[in-house]
Amino acid sequence: MTIFPGLVEPHLQMGMWQKAIREGKAEIRAVDLRSFTADRHATTDDYPFGGGPGMVMKPEPLGRAVAALKREGTGKVLLMSPQGAPFHQAMARRLAREAHLIVLCGRYEGVDQRVREALVDEEISLGDFILTGGELAALAIAEAVIRLLPGVLGAEEGPVEESFSRGLLEAPHYTRPREWQGRSVPDVLLSGDHGAIARWRRAMALVRTMKRRPDLLAKVDLVEEDYKVLAKLRLEEETR
Repeated sequence: MTIFPGLVEPHLQMGMWQKAIREGKAEIRAVDLRSFTADRHATTDDYPFGGGPGMVMKPEPLGRAVAALKREGTGKVLLMSPQGAPFHQAMARRLAREAHLIVLCGRYEGVDQRVREALVDEEISLGDFILTGGELAALAIAEAVIRLLPGVLGAEEGPVEESFSRGLLEAPHYTRPREWQGRSVPDVLLSGDHGAIARWRRAMALVRTMKRRPDLLAKVDLVEEDYKVLAKLRLEEETR
């Protein structure tokens, strides 16, 4: 739900989005909030009570829009907001189990507080930064959710092996050529030993996560071999 559907619609005509819609895996629409206004100027915002800079999105058009969309299905209502809960992969998996999502894209100084209280089920943020509107955040969240739907991605194991899906960052990836600018593909990846490759990838994922996002390790179920890898990494860093 946006006052600028033109920011959203081009994405629906390309790549994964187009495939998901064409094959009936998902129905995705950019709904113009202005079509739910009641005045000839299609007003969606007004000055804030109490004064202050900027404009605030009015509750009536949002209320009509949500009511109309909920008549088509139950619909969990999400609001893109810097005040919302930080978005993460586990949230994407949970939202992918919902049959119908209604995503409200705020603009200006945000939406009337009564919209949050009466209509919104969840507020979601992409991070501690400010965007001009919620459309780009909504697209990012929608993509993270849609790609988890069965049959949307070509390789069914893809979503399972990606960063964050198992709580860790992904191991490094390599492709042809075998040598490039003096850098070689690790021998283990050329060995054909799938057990050794799996162990290497797990170890590299642990190393990368430890170095870049150590906060994630507290949320991962680690096994004895994982602790050995991390202990070795810590020892190497201490002796440098």
